[in-house]
Amino acid sequence: MMKRVTVKKNERGLLLRNGDFERVLQPGRHLLWGGLGRLDVQLFPLELPAFVHRLTDYLMAKEPEVVEAEFVRVALSEHQAGLRTENGVLVELMPPETRRLYWKGLVDVQVQVVDLDDSIELPAELTARLLQTQLRPRSVAGLAGVLQVVVPEHGAGLLWVDGKVERLLGPGSFAFWKFNRHVSVELVDLRLQAVEVTGQEILTRDKVALRLNLSATWRYTDVLTAYKALAKPAEHLYRELQFGLRAAVGTRSLDELLENKNVIDEVVTAQVKVKLAALGIELTSVGVKDIVLPGEMKTILAQVVEAGKSAEANVIRRREETAATRSLLNTAKVMEDNPVALRLKELETLERVAERIDKISVFGGLDQVLNGLVKLR
Repeated sequence: MMKRVTVKKNERGLLLRNGDFERVLQPGRHLLWGGLGRLDVQLFPLELPAFVHRLTDYLMAKEPEVVEAEFVRVALSEHQAGLRTENGVLVELMPPETRRLYWKGLVDVQVQVVDLDDSIELPAELTARLLQTQLRPRSVAGLAGVLQVVVPEHGAGLLWVDGKVERLLGPGSFAFWKFNRHVSVELVDLRLQAVEVTGQEILTRDKVALRLNLSATWRYTDVLTAYKALAKPAEHLYRELQFGLRAAVGTRSLDELLENKNVIDEVVTAQVKVKLAALGIELTSVGVKDIVLPGEMKTILAQVVEAGKSAEANVIRRREETAATRSLLNTAKVMEDNPVALRLKELETLERVAERIDKISVFGGLDQVLNGLVKLR
């Protein structure tokens, strides 16, 4: 019939009679008269301010005076979010349609209501505050409802809202509400980028299969234009380089390509650069890295080169022989008209012969050596 209850200073008590709410018990000793009913007292520590109970909705709907006196009331609409702080520290991002009660007293609970229809982006001050909370030992609850993005200095960010490009983000930190909408940010690198087109097998005009590897550098000049016109700009650039390479190789013979390899670079650049300029992409350079010939074609070309070099060598040899013969003829004409020169030539010849002989026997004087018998031993 009688029940004694002690409520500590850091507690609050919820008195239920036959399961129905009767009143909130303040700190102190309470003597409760039960009569014929059943009394039940539930104690709540104020260190945990959240009031989690089956009677939350009842109290908010039917006991406004009790709620005003004892609780911090949170009732968000479908277009509102909440920022809950405890003793001035941000602890939770509350989603729309949240309905809660928090005990007043020990912990100072404050809830800032944010209208989601006003702006999709969180204020810069709140964004910086969220970044700082990542360094705290206690994390902020409800961060899944916010998209946080850091755009580097050399890049940009495409903000997509419900499948549409909203705007372009510059370098910096940003945060966006994800409640009631689909939000994403795609980071884009604004620096020069390289693309490799490798292993392209293309037939020349004279039906020779070549395998080419091409390298190109490019960058964005207008990111919004590029992504509005193209789903994947990098893949589109790759395909255009393929088409340009086929146009450059397929309309020329193998000899033309081997004689002037730069023609491929020039044709691909001229064909692709104009198309990409209208799409917000700049093609800065194009270069063919390798031209790989089939095995049998390598053998044939090697034979052609060898034959060509042999022919050049024969021409040079014949040219030298002709020059030598012409020189001998000129020498003979000089000796024919000048006996002294002939005599000197004979002495020169004798000197060269003497250099190769160990002993010489001469009979009949010097004239005999020149005009008669020379015995060599």
